[in-house]
Amino acid sequence: MSELAGPTGSKRNIWIRAIFMLLMGLAVHVSGTVLAFVSVIQFLIVLVNDAPNARLLSFGRSLGIYLRQTVDYLTFVTEDVPFPFSEWPSVEK
Repeated sequence: MSELAGPTGSKRNIWIRAIFMLLMGLAVHVSGTVLAFVSVIQFLIVLVNDAPNARLLSFGRSLGIYLRQTVDYLTFVTEDVPFPFSEWPSVEK
């Protein structure tokens, strides 16, 4: 009986993971758009002020960490579901 319970439970978990993977795929797409906007805005700020905006630098770093976490989840490197199902990655200074 326990032999049948294991595979059934894992099959159910893989379908739940599939739903999370679809959501995370959408999040990667949205994050790519946000990355493009942040890059253009940061470029314009550097063009005008000759220095990057510190807040955008910090956000860019955390966005990069988030994208890595998402790719790790989508490629089965980790089982930890990234933001919005966990904390937004913090940037260590």
